[in-house]
Amino acid sequence: MRRGIAAAVVVAALTISASACSGGSSDSESSGPVTITWWDTSDATNEAGTFKALVKDFEKANPDIKVKYVSVPFGDAQTKFQTAAGSKGAPDVLRADVGWTPGFAKAGYLAPLDDTPAAAESGMFAQNLIEQAKYEDKLYGIPQVTDTLGLMYNKELFAEAGIKKAPATWDELKKNITEVKEKTGVDGFAFNPQAYYAMPFLFGEKTDMVDADAQQITLNSPAAVKGIDTLKGLLKAPGARKLDTTSNAYANIMDAFSSGKVAAIIQGPWENANVFKGAAFQDKANLGIAPVPGSGSAQGTPLGGHNLVAYAGSDAAHQKASQKFIAFMTSKDSQVKVATANGTLPTREDAYTSEVTSNPGIAGYENLLAAGIPRPPLAQYSSLYVPLETQLIKIISGQEGTKAGLDKAAAEAKRLLPDYSTS
Repeated sequence: MRRGIAAAVVVAALTISASACSGGSSDSESSGPVTITWWDTSDATNEAGTFKALVKDFEKANPDIKVKYVSVPFGDAQTKFQTAAGSKGAPDVLRADVGWTPGFAKAGYLAPLDDTPAAAESGMFAQNLIEQAKYEDKLYGIPQVTDTLGLMYNKELFAEAGIKKAPATWDELKKNITEVKEKTGVDGFAFNPQAYYAMPFLFGEKTDMVDADAQQITLNSPAAVKGIDTLKGLLKAPGARKLDTTSNAYANIMDAFSSGKVAAIIQGPWENANVFKGAAFQDKANLGIAPVPGSGSAQGTPLGGHNLVAYAGSDAAHQKASQKFIAFMTSKDSQVKVATANGTLPTREDAYTSEVTSNPGIAGYENLLAAGIPRPPLAQYSSLYVPLETQLIKIISGQEGTKAGLDKAAAEAKRLLPDYSTS
């Protein structure tokens, strides 16, 4: 799963094939099993096989329910679901990014799951994840997988450079990546120029893109400017890899890190499986996972992941079947199977079994979850990544000054939040 934020607010309507968006209501009067449609947005190469196997297990346990499995690319899913829901052709169940849940709920596309079988074991989940799945105090999703950002680093390269522990501050990271370059010849750090990966630089200055309680856009606040200036300074360090702003930047950075051509990156656990396939990490113990550095007075990373949500337009029979399916797919046993096979992080505290935590990638990120910062329950929050990302690329590539660029980002954010003030 790639954390491509720009795709989260694509505005062009996409045509949905009949096979992909057939809602369950068409089967409501037929005899025999109820058929529900599930759009799975997981990585089709590395993750989907596990979910397909779980679907078969669910059907065996529930012979009165059939599941039409549809793999939908993550980058297309938000717009496709919006289009399908608007025409009452959406899937009964969607694997939705946590950032989509408030917007879909506000639009009336999702059915509340409070007091349904889907939420029967909600007390077993990390409660910050449950809160993040709510909108206006109603539960609209059950957390299926979670994630946050960490500093992934190559232990051998760090040791060769004489670095004995992971950096805790941006200044320490800047020093370390320079040391790696000087002593090993390898680039010390590479940055993925997407807004999501810039959030720790804002959190490190105790700010965010918006202050929902104060109804204020903070993208261009003095604290935000300081945070992005810190990022600019880091990327000017002698050990920083040349900024890649091409369409293949994400893949290029991951390939460089996995092959040992870059010593450190900011990344999430969804890349664990791919990293361990790389030449530099055939010995999994070589992967270091540490908290993303901060300013010294504060640090934090966004709390992400995916919820399973139910379409409000499905009839009663399909709602009931969907609730059973969501409960099954988020059960302890299912989460253990997913974590073991895919290397992703469970959302249930009881799913962190010894088998699951024996994966060093999972164990490393589990320790970082408590510091993850949930997204505010603001329907437009995910859309704010787009103006930030547009200006971020210009700022860190030297095309725009930090304050001027963030002012432009804030002006675009104002269009999304007209009732909010700006800094």
